[in-house]
Amino acid sequence: MMHKDLVEKKKWIDEDHFLQSLNFCMLLPGPEAQQLAIYIGWLLHRTWGGIVAGVFFVLPSVFILWGLAWLYTSFGNVPSVGAFFYGLKPAVAAIVAEAVIRIGKKSLRNWVLIMLAACSFIGIYFLNIPFPALVLSAGAIGFLGSFIAPSFFVKGKSKEAHHADVVLNDEMLAQDRVNPTWLRSLKVTAVCLSFWFLPLIMVGVWRGWNDILVDIGILFSKATVVTFGGAYAVLAYISQQAVGHYNWLTPEQMIDGLGLAETTPGPLIMVGQFIGYLAAYTNAKGIQPAVAGAIGGFLTTWVTFTPCFLWIFLGAPYIERLRNNVKLGSALSAITAAIVGVVLNLSVIFTYHVLLPEGKGFDWYALCASVVAFVGMVRFKWGMIPVIIGSALAGYIWKMVV
Repeated sequence: MMHKDLVEKKKWIDEDHFLQSLNFCMLLPGPEAQQLAIYIGWLLHRTWGGIVAGVFFVLPSVFILWGLAWLYTSFGNVPSVGAFFYGLKPAVAAIVAEAVIRIGKKSLRNWVLIMLAACSFIGIYFLNIPFPALVLSAGAIGFLGSFIAPSFFVKGKSKEAHHADVVLNDEMLAQDRVNPTWLRSLKVTAVCLSFWFLPLIMVGVWRGWNDILVDIGILFSKATVVTFGGAYAVLAYISQQAVGHYNWLTPEQMIDGLGLAETTPGPLIMVGQFIGYLAAYTNAKGIQPAVAGAIGGFLTTWVTFTPCFLWIFLGAPYIERLRNNVKLGSALSAITAAIVGVVLNLSVIFTYHVLLPEGKGFDWYALCASVVAFVGMVRFKWGMIPVIIGSALAGYIWKMVV
């Protein structure tokens, strides 16, 4: 969705710059979609652009998950809400599949990059090779390829890069480039670390350092540093700790939270807010449960997403300085090809779970809805928002009727 809006519709950034920014964010710990939003906001309007883009990228889902967690703990299962979520799943499966095709067409320019994407898919889907290993291997192949066969990895600027309507271009960057000095890096690190840990310190002073709210903040602070490989990779770690070690949630509650996060606008890692809400709601002493849940959810979200600003504000100037480096460009081209395989893996997994929900048999409605949404976007150029709204309404009607 970001690619379609920012590159194709609004033309705020060209194709090459978007993919390079995405590749850099995929190498960082934490939610890469928010990091990409921060990066592009920073490119367009520097620090305040990055802050506004990053905050508003995640803010709507904060309130949505907050409300849903409150409904979950207060009223239990809500059939009508579940019906809307049921309708969203086929749309999301179609959106991811369409994104694989769209990005693949632009980035897989020759048979070498196609083979890299195929090997990436086989490695992560069939062999369970860790995501960081795939990315590092692809980067090494691209770097070596810049010496051995540069024509397969290095290319000229895309048409979008030379389009007169593109807002962010090399001329603009040359006039407004941030100089990546050590002094600036130290200032960025000090400010961002202060914002990251300030709420956790305040809670510790207020409640004591052995309180569950402090444990929540520490757990998700650790998780946000080791989340290489996307949300699904870190969910295994969070589930192990929250369910197995701390016994904050039951496995059934963890599954419910994942279902809410998967079918809610915003990054999947927002399931952390649900976990933090339930953990504090159930276990915090001396506070009203709803208030404790709100604090636990807020603290979880804060320590999960605040570090993203540190990674981008610290690293982006160095990446921009190296943007026209041939060896770096070759490595990132290979990484882009590998990412196509990774996204294809996610598409296959998500489609499988949409069509074959656990314990319920094959879902023929989900198949039909996914095909209609996919054909509509590919053939008739339907917009993302109409597809999402229409799918949610169709799912609601189907559930209420059937």
